[in-house]
Amino acid sequence: MGKPTGFIEYERQGNEEKAPEERILNFDEFHVPMSEEERQTQAARCMDCGVPFCQSGMMIGGMASGCPLNNLCPEWNELLYMGNYEHALGRLLKTNNFPEFTSRVCPAPCEAACTCGLNDAPVTIKENENAIIEYGYKHGLMEPRPPKVRTGKTVAVIGSGPAGLAAADQLNKRGHSVTVFEREDHPGGLLMYGIPNMKLDKSVIERKIKVMEAEGVVFRVNVNVGADIKAEELRQNYDRVILACGASHPRDIKAPGREAEGIHFAVDYLKRVTKHLRDPEYTGYINAKGKNVMVIGGGDTGNDCVGSSIRQGARSVVQLEMMPKPPAERAETNPWPEWPKVLKTDYGQQEAIAVFGSDPRVYETTVKEFIPDEKGKLRQVKCVRLAWTKDEKTGRMAMSEIPGSEYVIDVDLVFIAAGFLGSEEYVTKDFGVKLTERTNVQTKAGEYRTNVKDVFTAGDMHRGQSLVVWAIREGREAARAVDQDLMGYTNLN
Repeated sequence: MGKPTGFIEYERQGNEEKAPEERILNFDEFHVPMSEEERQTQAARCMDCGVPFCQSGMMIGGMASGCPLNNLCPEWNELLYMGNYEHALGRLLKTNNFPEFTSRVCPAPCEAACTCGLNDAPVTIKENENAIIEYGYKHGLMEPRPPKVRTGKTVAVIGSGPAGLAAADQLNKRGHSVTVFEREDHPGGLLMYGIPNMKLDKSVIERKIKVMEAEGVVFRVNVNVGADIKAEELRQNYDRVILACGASHPRDIKAPGREAEGIHFAVDYLKRVTKHLRDPEYTGYINAKGKNVMVIGGGDTGNDCVGSSIRQGARSVVQLEMMPKPPAERAETNPWPEWPKVLKTDYGQQEAIAVFGSDPRVYETTVKEFIPDEKGKLRQVKCVRLAWTKDEKTGRMAMSEIPGSEYVIDVDLVFIAAGFLGSEEYVTKDFGVKLTERTNVQTKAGEYRTNVKDVFTAGDMHRGQSLVVWAIREGREAARAVDQDLMGYTNLN
């Protein structure tokens, strides 16, 4: 243990954030890294507790507790405290292919399960991880390392999100020849076009893709598998196929007036904004400048829409959430180390408060009707308040509208961020894979092989909409299953 009394001597200190009024002027990342000495002090707060829940990755009450990748947090925190960045990087990369992604976008279930957080503030695990991986890039420790021996086996990975990238990275390191197919114009999946630039700068993705290409991974972009190229061709040309296309079928809002102009799925909005940032000549983006914006959905994607709208110069932003407002502190029924079901005010909401003077979120409310003008353009939305009551027979909470609680607000743009329903039908039909009731690709529990010979699956397409860190874990485990199938044994972890 680096410093046995560090958690007593030092208080938690996070990276400085640029003020909301400053950061909304652009789409740049806005966290300012602290010095190496200050970061080592934060690493000294790690308790090296006897049972490190931070790396457990357990499911408690249906939620992840600790890192799903089983990151060796106490080990690399100690090495970081000692200033041994190179060894810390080695321990970090042992379990995580993409710390540069997770250290920016992961909600940090590791910190929620940190033992230090039971009676004090948790260790800054996520920021420590970011400091280690960025040190690696800065000091030439992330140079390409192609495999010395090739196996002669070929694998096609469909989809270049975190699951597909993780599977490709692992299998390539093993010596297999991997080709990744991506229907968009750049690899990265939702990392590239579903997460805005201020959370994950696209140069970070491109930096890693260049390393993977130099190590031998082939990326074929603008290829829509299931349409441009058929499953049968891939199965004939590759020894194994991994489906990692994500859960990209967005959940819609079924309400009168849905066809009005100005209603978009959140993922389409975020994608087009990113495309415009990458290419200013791209004209197909959606601009919230001067518009009254409504975001439907209270999760991370909804928050990203709030932040993006404000950066574009929205006149007003409101965010609807069907669920009740969470408590400020853990309830007795939500003890540590469960994921804390508490109120989180994210960067987008912080910015809305700074710009408009109030939190944009409205709880226990949903859309009753979209109201267009005479030209079919959205001009208002009728909302209704909701009541949540427990069903005496089932014990489940049920939602109902409160009579007479309807009200109308002026809205020009609506972004639907209500989650995703599952995989897209044209891909699964082309491959002939069986699906679950939620349209995820079906496998045996804990396995990644589909019902179709030599076809595997991973990520959101397999487990449903989830975190980036879960997708990476699934990609790694699917790669292990494919390697075992190809070689009769595996040394992938």
